[in-house]
Amino acid sequence: MHDIVLECRGVSHWFGDKKVLFDINLRVARGQIAALVGPSGCGKTTLFRAILGTHPPRAGEVFINGAPVTTATRDCGIVYQKYSLFPFLTAEENVAFGLMLDGTSPQFRLFQFWKWRPLRKAHIEQAAALLKKLGLGHAVKLYPSEMSGGMCQRVAIAQALIMKPQILLLDEPFGALDESTREDLQNMILELYRENLQAKKEGRKPPYTIVVVTHELNEAIYVGDRVAGLSQYWNWEAAGQPEHPGSTIIYDAVAPVFEPHQERDDSVIRDQRRELRRVVFDPNYRPRRDEFVRFWRECESGLGTGVMAT
Repeated sequence: MHDIVLECRGVSHWFGDKKVLFDINLRVARGQIAALVGPSGCGKTTLFRAILGTHPPRAGEVFINGAPVTTATRDCGIVYQKYSLFPFLTAEENVAFGLMLDGTSPQFRLFQFWKWRPLRKAHIEQAAALLKKLGLGHAVKLYPSEMSGGMCQRVAIAQALIMKPQILLLDEPFGALDESTREDLQNMILELYRENLQAKKEGRKPPYTIVVVTHELNEAIYVGDRVAGLSQYWNWEAAGQPEHPGSTIIYDAVAPVFEPHQERDDSVIRDQRRELRRVVFDPNYRPRRDEFVRFWRECESGLGTGVMAT
């Protein structure tokens, strides 16, 4: 039994005659960092929008913590590749901004300023503490123009995390960064995962559940305890479909768990990367739909890693 935070149940989506997603079934347990990969145009962004609640699916349902998602909710946060920070606010002010909107009204801040001032101070202190945790303790007073792209992306992730969402979606968050900065942020994600492992060991709920979309297969295997593949290249005829119904999950498997700053052993990653390239990205391979969807069977067999280990 696992505490399921996110569940996509029979999710399908289309735009007019264009079929995008077909019968997506995906469950993510609390504390997991699940990587989602797939060819360009396979509908990853459409799936994220369905999970986020901004574009509900045409068929099927999305559940967060067992509740159906029908509109955007604070239970789900998202960080995009192109971060959006307020240029006139410092790092800590950017991070505290969501707390202000969530906890106060303009009337409260204007007409009850004697109550607002200590609350504002508390928000800034929370933001500064989180930024320090994410490696930006030296930059809390800096403005976006004074920070590098990697630093700004950490601030954007802090913006999402401070609202304590049940699940955090990362949509190609490191795609525009140089390799060194990208590795630093990958290690930051692994630090969060290490907190999840410690929480589970102590009998507490793991605080971070993350689904990250990436085109970089090494990154997917490195930061995730699980890799799922969404693809339009599958044998839909064998599934009894009269025409191509859209992309679906054709790969889902356990991934190895790495410690932060652990040297990557390419031999550990190589075989899964090769399998992903063939199953998910090769338009000529076209596997049967469930042929490589094995994550939950692996967990039931005791092969789960990290928070999914028995």
